Order: sequence, then structure tokens, then C-alpha cells
Amino acid sequence: MGVAWSEKGVRRFQLPDRDKDRTASQLASRLPTGLVSTAAAPDWIDRLIQDVKMYAEGAPIQFASVPVNLDGVDAFRLAVYARTRQLSYGETLSYGELAARSGYEGLAREVGQAMGSNPVPLIIPCHRVLAAGNRIGGFSAPGGSASKQRMLSLEGVRTGPPPPAQASFGF
Repeated sequence: MGVAWSEKGVRRFQLPDRDKDRTASQLASRLPTGLVSTAAAPDWIDRLIQDVKMYAEGAPIQFASVPVNLDGVDAFRLAVYARTRQLSYGETLSYGELAARSGYEGLAREVGQAMGSNPVPLIIPCHRVLAAGNRIGGFSAPGGSASKQRMLSLEGVRTGPPPPAQASFGF
């Protein structure tokens, strides 16, 4: 994984890619030039890294208290991201439900676009936002929908339609 931060909070978070170099390259490509520093990570970044590792091992970690720096993000996305950060571990919403709860009824497609441009996935848990019918929907992070499905599975979330009733009776 890769993380970039400022004194205000996390600016970018990159989910793991095929290898460390590709992850670093993807993170760097999303940062404005001149923002790279070789300074040591602050303690709160070290805690974030440990929490991400624990999350990947299946621990029910919440990232809602991690400070984020969303400078330059428009009001619509700020509202959608703020509501998304309120989703608990294992809790999901559809794009349409998130739009309505963010004060933007009817803008499900735009919510999907906001999720796709989320600068700090996992910290703003866009993987918890699903398409209608409890379908997985898209995911712009490395690994695409398969990564989203793995993250949801870690949290005990089953996506897709429920199994047919007769399946529980062995038919």
C-alpha cells in the first residue's frame, strides 16, 4: 500500500498493486508535483499502517478517526465522502441510498463517480457502497471488483441476490 499525507491528514491512499514499485508509481502519479518529502512519518501514520495490516488480517478496524486532507474536493463529494465515512465495518449502502442520505436524492450515478475518484479508499470506505440489488458494482482501485469483493468478504458482507429458498432445504 502507499500513503501520502500532509499536516492536515491523509491526502492519498493507494491500495496494493502487483508489486511495491507499481504501488509507489500509482501513488506518485496522483500527487501534485512538489509534494514528496523524505521526512519521517508521524506517529499517526505509523498507527494507520498497523491498522491497515490488522484490517487485512480480518480485524474489524474502523478508519473514521483518521484525519484526511480533502483540499480541492467539491462540496458534493465532501458530503458524499463524509456520509461514507460513517459506514461501520460490514455495513453497506447502495449508490442511490448514499445519494439520498448525503442530501442528493436521485444522484446515484454521480455518487458512483465520486466513489471512483475517492483519493483515500479504505479510509473513506467506498468499497462499502454497492450497486442496486446488493451487486458489487465497480471499483477503481487495483484489482477492481475482485479487490472490492475481498474487502467486503473480510467484513462478512455477502453481495449479490440471496440464494434461492430451496437451497437451504437441500433441493
